[in-house]
Amino acid sequence: MGLRGTLCALVLVSISCWCSASRIDANQTATLLVDASPGMGRMMPQNMFGIFFEEINHAGAGGLWAELISNRGFEDGGPNTPSNIYPWSIIGNETNIIVSTDRTSCFIRNKVALRMEVLCDNNGSNICPAGGVGVYNPGFWGMNIQQGKAYKIALHVRTSESMNLYLSLTSSDGSLNLATATIQSDTLEKTDWTKVELQVESSGTNVNARFQLTTTTKGVIWLDQVSVMPLDTYKGHGFRMELASMLADLKPRFLRFPGGSYVEGEWLMNAFRWRETIGPWEERPGHFNDVWKYWTDDGLGFYEFLQLAEDIGALPLWVVNTGISHNDQVNPSSISAFDTLDAIEFARGDSGSKWGSVRASMGHPEPFQLYYVALGNQDCSMRNYKGNYLKFYSAIKDAYPDIQVISNCDGSSGPLDHPADLYDFHVYTSANNMFSMAHQFDRTSRSGPKAFVSEYAVTGKDAGKGSFLAALAQAGFLIGLERNSDIVEMASNAPLFVNDNDRRWSPDAIVFNSWQQYGTPSYWMQHFFKESSGAIIHPSVLQASSTKSLMASAITWQKSEDGNKYLKIKIVNCGSDLVNLKISVTGLENDVCSCVSKKTVLTGRLTDENSFREPKKVFPVSSKLPNARSNMDVVITPYSINAFDLFLAPASYSSSM
Repeated sequence: MGLRGTLCALVLVSISCWCSASRIDANQTATLLVDASPGMGRMMPQNMFGIFFEEINHAGAGGLWAELISNRGFEDGGPNTPSNIYPWSIIGNETNIIVSTDRTSCFIRNKVALRMEVLCDNNGSNICPAGGVGVYNPGFWGMNIQQGKAYKIALHVRTSESMNLYLSLTSSDGSLNLATATIQSDTLEKTDWTKVELQVESSGTNVNARFQLTTTTKGVIWLDQVSVMPLDTYKGHGFRMELASMLADLKPRFLRFPGGSYVEGEWLMNAFRWRETIGPWEERPGHFNDVWKYWTDDGLGFYEFLQLAEDIGALPLWVVNTGISHNDQVNPSSISAFDTLDAIEFARGDSGSKWGSVRASMGHPEPFQLYYVALGNQDCSMRNYKGNYLKFYSAIKDAYPDIQVISNCDGSSGPLDHPADLYDFHVYTSANNMFSMAHQFDRTSRSGPKAFVSEYAVTGKDAGKGSFLAALAQAGFLIGLERNSDIVEMASNAPLFVNDNDRRWSPDAIVFNSWQQYGTPSYWMQHFFKESSGAIIHPSVLQASSTKSLMASAITWQKSEDGNKYLKIKIVNCGSDLVNLKISVTGLENDVCSCVSKKTVLTGRLTDENSFREPKKVFPVSSKLPNARSNMDVVITPYSINAFDLFLAPASYSSSM
């Protein structure tokens, strides 16, 4: 994802309207011929379809990463004090508490701490108000606290006084306690920092809750690195359960991370630096995401991205900063690739190596399967890119010759002038152009590096906040990639997530807030392609008076759970005509059995969007296919994405019928 990415579509040739909102009731007759003969098909790449994560729209901080505290280290306001502590707020007034920041933290890389001077007491002339005074944190637009769920609270505290501290998860106004805990004064080291870890269970549910820390005793308290995490996370690794599950449901074969423009930064000082995102969470300095304008504490760091990929069954694909941001860049003579080699050793080195031992100490002694590295993001036009790229390419290949290195430069229209295993291709454009780009790679040379379509999306007025029209056009485009999968190696949609409270970019695949989530039509469209990676694609031909609004493909795929094989025929109808389609399949070695064959359709009005109120307004609907056979007549409705999964019965199955 990148600000420069919007320019990619501008070089495309505009064509006539193939995927439009106009509606003329008409019928069309067409025939789809599929040759499933042994030896005629071609295996598609094993990692054809995956996902792309960028820290944009609070996708990670306040999203996929389950940390509930926003600005947990008080570093959001910068390294100098006094600083802004937003979204922390004060409980009490200036007669009973003074809150400030100073640089007395015990953490070298994040020195800012919160200082609370409590002026009131539980006796004397200045009595603290009921409930005490202190601070509270509302999280990222409210915390989703659920009854019966457990939460781990961790914080670092320093005080020279004998003071009890009261921790609680409460309603948004603090009037209702959902979970409470007390830090007794005798458990704290006097004058030194103490790490406190507690576990609480909520007695109620509130989706707009907050965390607060209070006291009724006079004295001075320092706080730093405050965390509240639900214990119930995806595979226990800190990812928000519902959001990570939606990723896993796509069966992605790779995870491209962590950006996007997020990798580069507006300025290099704010670029993603892997080394500062590993190790204990308290010691990570965090950084300002100056492209998308918010702070991230880097709880979701390099290690966590590698873990996420493993957890959802995907291969990690790391996008490396090559010394280039949007506004400044390092000269090739001044740059070294050693930092990148250290990162690869962290991911892949054995547990006895320097950086592999750091990974092992974090809980993963076995190496991660890092075989893809992209050098830069949309940087081909930058002055120093080629020189920097060659330095990184040579260093990586010398040390890790099996790693696939990806160039930012487009090789679809002509040969690259530098070595690469894959080249990056981004497209953000209208629905009409996107659908027409199904043929983008038809005439691309079959020699040289293959294409990685790492960012594709319909944008602008056609897309809205995630329209069905956008999904429809993208489905046609992906069928074109399937048909050209001898030269297109991988593809992923962009962006992946948006927190509904911070829409920096639309549309996105998954929308969420503190407690809800839904997939846009584009998310559900991707489900039609989750069996394609490693499948056999068969030659197919559409015959009709006009096929400009139709795209089709036919693949054979195998279900991992039971080993059953299916012939999946996908047809996208981007036009207003109903199509009476005759499907004719020849060369099958197995009979088609209607017993478990099914049809799945995604359709709706072109402007339809899903929402929290109607999360499945546009949603795939599956039904049995009683007339499933190698030759059959089907009806393709206007504006629809269709999949016919025909069960290929093994000989033993057929003989038992």
